[in-house]
Amino acid sequence: MPTTTTARIANVSLFCEAHLAMDKIIEQLLAMADEGATADAVSQLLAKDGTALLRDLMQGYFDRRAEQERRVKVVGVDGIERSEVRTASRRIETPVGEIEVKRLLYQAPGVEGLAPLDAALGLPDEKYTHDVRRIVAEESAKSSFDEVVELIAKRTGAHVPKRQVEELTVRAAQDFDAYYRDRLCEPEQTDDLLVLSFDGKGIAMRHEDLREATRKAAAAEPKLHTRLAKGEKPNRKRMAQVAVVYSISRWQRTSSDVLHGLREPKTARPRPTNKRVWASAARSAQAVIEDAFDEALRRDPDLRRRWVVLVDGQRDQIKRVERAARKVGVAITIVLDVVHALEYLWRAAYAFHADGTPAAEAWVEHQFVKLLSGRSGGEIAKSMRLMAKSHELDAAAARPVEKAASYLVKHTRLLHYDRALADGLPIATGVIEGACRYLVQDRMGRTGARWSLSGAEAILRLRALRTSGDFDDYWLFHLAKENERTHKSRYADGAIPDPLPSKRPMLRLVK
Repeated sequence: MPTTTTARIANVSLFCEAHLAMDKIIEQLLAMADEGATADAVSQLLAKDGTALLRDLMQGYFDRRAEQERRVKVVGVDGIERSEVRTASRRIETPVGEIEVKRLLYQAPGVEGLAPLDAALGLPDEKYTHDVRRIVAEESAKSSFDEVVELIAKRTGAHVPKRQVEELTVRAAQDFDAYYRDRLCEPEQTDDLLVLSFDGKGIAMRHEDLREATRKAAAAEPKLHTRLAKGEKPNRKRMAQVAVVYSISRWQRTSSDVLHGLREPKTARPRPTNKRVWASAARSAQAVIEDAFDEALRRDPDLRRRWVVLVDGQRDQIKRVERAARKVGVAITIVLDVVHALEYLWRAAYAFHADGTPAAEAWVEHQFVKLLSGRSGGEIAKSMRLMAKSHELDAAAARPVEKAASYLVKHTRLLHYDRALADGLPIATGVIEGACRYLVQDRMGRTGARWSLSGAEAILRLRALRTSGDFDDYWLFHLAKENERTHKSRYADGAIPDPLPSKRPMLRLVK
């Protein structure tokens, strides 16, 4: 097309470049059709030139909005009117590439300038639009920051360096606590069990973000220079407290069902419903546990349902759970994870029988049946200690037996599996164990990764939102909060003057 024709079209159409790009793509497609190009070749063309076309279309739209902008009276939250007006431009990064946005900037001496059109267009303060930020948030929850940079470069027209990816991830997760605190949660109309479970998972951190005790231990001079001595730990991890709250139907079983499994169950095993999982490395374990009890209370405000708490036997954890329950004023049933108890029995079995032998398996089965049938932990522990004595085991050989016995005695009040099975309660912490794996370990435990506290917390929050199925709803909440922070908070009375003409009324078809 001649230059004079292009200039003439540009004067009458904001979408001149888009028209030209579209015509070029169509010409290329016609030529490729004549040449017998493959579908892959066509896709590659559209991915590249199609993105450029979309960028031209978006640029035309913003240019049109700039033409439509009218002057308004602008008063900041400081009460000062911005009476000096000039045309200013800024560049934003969108999923289709970089766009220039022209708008009126209202200024006054000694105060920040305000651009009402930025608010009308829903633009953030920084360069990257909310669409780009959402891509970063969703992908960072699944992949490393380097992989996110590569993916954005390959799949979109945007360019986001690694440092900005990390910063945008932290910013995207900042409304997590407010979202769950403020959201409307209708009480669950069910008599299902309300189950809470907790566990901890270590995350390799940068030295400055370790908890104080761990940081001091890490700074201590090691005994050896080339490797850790026996009993020494790397001291490079910070524990994240993991929590899960869910509902589940009662499922009555017998000790035989647990021991052998129901190979042909008459009824399907009940599955957790309305499950919410989350984790925090920044907040204390007590705070996370109390948050879980608050979540459960929103679901059962009248305390009508049976609350069950599954634990792995860690004493401090149990104390925190009981403290949180007293704070809420709810009666809870604490159940010790049966798998942890079973592991202690297996270790003890190898003190009496060779590893991997049927005899060891039979011994574990015998002790396990007693445990599931309601025999007290103290009684089973006593028989194990007598057996160790009768076998004349030395101190080293008897150590796993003593550990198992001590574990059973210490937690005997939580080992009433016969009652739990009869009442249809869960007795295993598989849900929280799975949460520790896919919420924390699968993303945070990558080889060589060392996390900042802010980065780790942001990733944990975003993964929790995705896992709990709340991400879409959260993002709408986040955008509303962003609008308040970025725009409403800067204008007098939170009222942003509208610089655009009134919307045209929609015409309705009358039959």
